[in-house]
Amino acid sequence: MTIRIVSDSACDLPLDILEEYNIETAPLSVIQGEIEYLDKVTIQPNEVYDGMRNGIIYKTSQVCPDRFREIFEKHAKNKESVIYIGFSSALSGTLQSAIIAANNVKELYPDFDIEIIDTKAASLGFGLIVLQAAKLAKTGASKEDILSSTDYYIKHIKHIFKVDNLEYLYRGGRVSRTSAVIGGLLNIKPILGVDEEGKLVPLEKARGKAHVLKRMVDLMDEKSKGADYKKQLIGISHSDDLEETLILKEMIEERYGTKDFIISSIGATIGAHTGPGCIALFFLDK
Repeated sequence: MTIRIVSDSACDLPLDILEEYNIETAPLSVIQGEIEYLDKVTIQPNEVYDGMRNGIIYKTSQVCPDRFREIFEKHAKNKESVIYIGFSSALSGTLQSAIIAANNVKELYPDFDIEIIDTKAASLGFGLIVLQAAKLAKTGASKEDILSSTDYYIKHIKHIFKVDNLEYLYRGGRVSRTSAVIGGLLNIKPILGVDEEGKLVPLEKARGKAHVLKRMVDLMDEKSKGADYKKQLIGISHSDDLEETLILKEMIEERYGTKDFIISSIGATIGAHTGPGCIALFFLDK
């Protein structure tokens, strides 16, 4: 039976990779006033970042069950097996929408084979998990092997990211108004991560761009459990700050000799919470 890998737009994998590995993604939504846009379909990330710089406040919404039901039913009709690998359930209700849709489709197609996986990860952190599964599916790997590899990646993927402006995290309820004001005055750049439950957690604070990038690379050392970063595929996503992203990439190349990177834009949905200038680094600790 053909195994299809399905995900959502928060995985932040570049379009060429999605097409190469036949990964289908359901878009999350970005809302401006009364208008709802589909992430990377009817609105592009840079449009949102430009809007945020001009004071526009965006809201976001999970993928609705109907959108997943349409995708899953198509594969059920074709008698294809589906592995849906999704955005952290601690950060979005999208995974729950997928579960609802899968249950509805199984009522119509009782033999439909589908697995719903919570990556407990975000952006390219979960994008790397999706990509690994899709690579295995393309080579004809068994469902069991794909699920085993996916589980390994979920347990070992690490997130390190910095935001440029605490104001956007304040709007999303991640920091207090006092922290946002003081952070702006002192040029403090918070470094955050994602814990084992898939929730955002503060790691530390750095002052100034040069220092924050160095600390991000230092944290790779501190989080390593024997990882060989030279042989890894490292992910870096950013919200409209390619210049600083390339500096971070060069720092990792110089320290570890890493050759393989994926660099992509953070999607509009996640970016609406982090704001412009976010840079996120993803790797396996083992």
